Amino acid sequence: MNRLRGRRMPRRITQLLVGLFLYGIGIAFIVRGMIGAAPWDVLTQGIARHVPLSFGVITILVSIVVLLLWIPIRQKPGIGTVLNALLVGPAADVGFLLIPETDALWVRILFFVIGLLVLSGATGLYIGAAFGPGPRDGLMTGLHRRTGWPIWVVRTGLEVMVVVVGWALGGNVGVGTLAFALLVGPLCQYFLRLFAIRLPDRAKPDTATTPTGEIRIAG
Repeated sequence: MNRLRGRRMPRRITQLLVGLFLYGIGIAFIVRGMIGAAPWDVLTQGIARHVPLSFGVITILVSIVVLLLWIPIRQKPGIGTVLNALLVGPAADVGFLLIPETDALWVRILFFVIGLLVLSGATGLYIGAAFGPGPRDGLMTGLHRRTGWPIWVVRTGLEVMVVVVGWALGGNVGVGTLAFALLVGPLCQYFLRLFAIRLPDRAKPDTATTPTGEIRIAG
């Protein structure tokens, strides 16, 4: 079993790093679409209007703050959690350098659709590598475990809070924000089933978290 786990390690690491990079690119596409960002990115956009820092740097700083919130709920990070906090932001900044701004509505809608698909696929890749959830997903599942509240209640409460704060600071809330909330869960579930790596020493089906909560992977 350990030998089999070792043979899978290169794939897991590659999948993790590719997934985190593409996650940042997906964020950049959605933001460039300018029809409404994902909830946590609305917060990042709002903060960016008031401090001389790039979107990516602010994403890292917000991730660190979120990780500090893991301490009182006794949530333990994995290497994937740490790399998520450090790499997604810079990847988004790379995306902003490559993806142009546009005023054409059809192009902006296309950017949003591409971004949503890329981000969802990237979520399946990095979570499927089984190195631990991202900071925001871990906060959600940690609060669920400590409070006993349903996942959807915790998720909705967190995302409403960050959207309201981000919008108040000047972040872009629009139809894309709503579309993201409705579509990202089913898309992430599809890609997670596609990319999840079963570890040989696990007797039960894998369980992983996405932006919409807990997903159980059938063996």
